[in-house]
Amino acid sequence: MGLVEILILAGIALIALFVIGLILTRLYRRASKEVSFVRTGWGGEKVIMNGGALVLPVLHEIIPVNMNTLRLEVRREANQALITRDRMRVDVTAEFYVRVKPTSESIATAAQTLGMKTMSPEQLKELVEGKFVDSLRAVAAEMAMEELHEKRVDFVQKVQQVVSEDLYKNGLELETVSLTGLDQTAFEFFNPQNAFDAEGLTRLTETIEVRRKKRNDIEQDTDLAIRSKNLETERSRLQILREEEYAKLDQEREIALRRAEQEASIAEQEAAKKREAEEAKIAAEREVDLKRIAAERDIKNED
Repeated sequence: MGLVEILILAGIALIALFVIGLILTRLYRRASKEVSFVRTGWGGEKVIMNGGALVLPVLHEIIPVNMNTLRLEVRREANQALITRDRMRVDVTAEFYVRVKPTSESIATAAQTLGMKTMSPEQLKELVEGKFVDSLRAVAAEMAMEELHEKRVDFVQKVQQVVSEDLYKNGLELETVSLTGLDQTAFEFFNPQNAFDAEGLTRLTETIEVRRKKRNDIEQDTDLAIRSKNLETERSRLQILREEEYAKLDQEREIALRRAEQEASIAEQEAAKKREAEEAKIAAEREVDLKRIAAERDIKNED
């Protein structure tokens, strides 16, 4: 065999290897952290979480399985609201965070029972929403409305316990449940023809009327207390004004009395001085008269 023929054969071999490699590359499917897959067909079922596998057309079929956590929101309100142990209706919004459990068995189960639905949150929700609703209804039926409101954590934990086993049958696991909305259903959505609703409606009406009466009592008591306080304040204010007026009158009376005493004292002093002056004048006039009489007497004696 000549050199040329050897080179030709070598070239053909290289081309064949290249083509085979290219084909194998195209046929080789690799899993990722976000998406695993299950290969079925020739060679039996094989779960691929890490690494990859050859997928031969016709001989093999693959089902991708979403490994991400999915948020599935469930709302039950108005006519579809939950009924509690005390026959009240409550509007509930809950978020269920689920994912395929990262084990070969669970991935295979999810692929078998859910198919491609793990790749679409909406399709997955349609399939498992009934389980979520059943668990919400079952737990709500065991708790009164006030209890449900005050023990939201207990409610969520019970829902998780109820629904987890059902999800496991589909290869799913429940990471957590968030109760994002909880409120009493509006009055108009209670159906008086429904036994549960009729009982709840009666209880709700009684509760509303009792609280309305209590609120009215509080408002009346508050109004009475305010009026009493205002009256007490007004009386205190008037008493203070009276005392101020009395103090003012006492002060004016004392001032007038002092003024009168001073004026009387001044008048008395002036009268005393005037009296002393009159007495002095009279005494002086008397002395003059006495001297005049004495002088006249002396003149008569000389005659």
